[in-house]
Amino acid sequence: MKPMQPVRGTADLMPRQKSQMNIVLEKASLIASRYGFQDMETPIFEFTEVFSRPLGESSDVVAKETYSFEDRGGSSLTLRPEGTASVMRALISNGLTQSLPQKFFYAGPMFRYERPQKGRMRQFHQIGCEYIGSFNPLSDAEVIGCAAQFLSELGVLDSCILHLNSLGDGQSRDAYRVALVAFLSDYKNELSSDSQRRLNENPLRILDSKADEDREILKNAPQLPAFLTSQAQQHFEHVTNALDKAGINWQLDTNLVRGLDYYSHTAFEFITEELGSQGTVLGGGRYDGLSAMLGGPDIGAVGFAAGVERLALLIEQKQEFTYDIAVVIADDNASSDGFALAQNLRLQGLKIDIPMAPQLGKKLKRASLIGCKLSFIIGENEIKSDTIQVKIMTTGEQKQMETSQALLFAATFLKHGLEGNLSE
Repeated sequence: MKPMQPVRGTADLMPRQKSQMNIVLEKASLIASRYGFQDMETPIFEFTEVFSRPLGESSDVVAKETYSFEDRGGSSLTLRPEGTASVMRALISNGLTQSLPQKFFYAGPMFRYERPQKGRMRQFHQIGCEYIGSFNPLSDAEVIGCAAQFLSELGVLDSCILHLNSLGDGQSRDAYRVALVAFLSDYKNELSSDSQRRLNENPLRILDSKADEDREILKNAPQLPAFLTSQAQQHFEHVTNALDKAGINWQLDTNLVRGLDYYSHTAFEFITEELGSQGTVLGGGRYDGLSAMLGGPDIGAVGFAAGVERLALLIEQKQEFTYDIAVVIADDNASSDGFALAQNLRLQGLKIDIPMAPQLGKKLKRASLIGCKLSFIIGENEIKSDTIQVKIMTTGEQKQMETSQALLFAATFLKHGLEGNLSE
């Protein structure tokens, strides 16, 4: 019988990858809390309209990428393809539009039917922060600052470049839309079939096209910053001045756009070259028009989202996932004492493994393979003499110590990352 396999585009999160993802999630939650973002969670599936209304029935996400189905009651439901619309729906549904601003942090699985590739699956995990209820450009800077500190805490900010652009206000985009349509009309027959349709329905969505023929034509298209109103320019200047004062490096990227109408003003992405062509590790911007599209009031909002799996790939070479100590039980007579020692060390917050193997040498080999920093070897003789054989795994140096001395040495070694000198 052929062994069962996971569905294409899904993946089992085995211990090493799950450990990396947990680091991303823990760092994200910690940094978000420093900025006042509170944890919240929305259902994994929503009424389809929550996504189709703001994204548009004809958008690629809704038409081609969502997992939508009809439940037994006849309602059309969709597994969430992204988090922002769900968070905004939750704000409106829970009557929080009268208690603004609200700052939310979320994390969880998302679902999109697209071609699986490195760091991008059909079921993926995402973290995000949403600052809802403020039109102030300082809230844009605060969201970007939170994102930058999060990446810094992960140790990946130095390998990323913050790309920044302004999408302007409604007046800016209206003027730009006229110029864009005039330009693209000359290339109508050369555009992809989707973009030819969008030229009449919503030309700004062509800016999001992934088709090679569209990307080539767009290289010479008019750029949105040239159409910014004075108010939009001032908003962008306030954001960039705040980032400059805070020492957050950025570069202007006039090709960074969003094709949907509810996006406005600031758009940003942290981009790296360490993930190949899929270089964006975190992206966000202002979406002042989303609330009204979901039946809520006209309120300002800005936020960001990041794929957890992609960030886990980035930190894979930057983090060591090790045990602190292996409690190596030398003989059966020491089993219960070895277990008690391991439990006591775990209660002190240490990561402990008890290698299970038939021979002492194989137990020590296991301790080395899983990345233990120290080994505590304990057998019947050590129990009788109240001692522990302490071995530094990186150097192989080993010494018998009184139990209290061994515990003190381990605490100092693990805290300060000493090379360790067991002769002292």
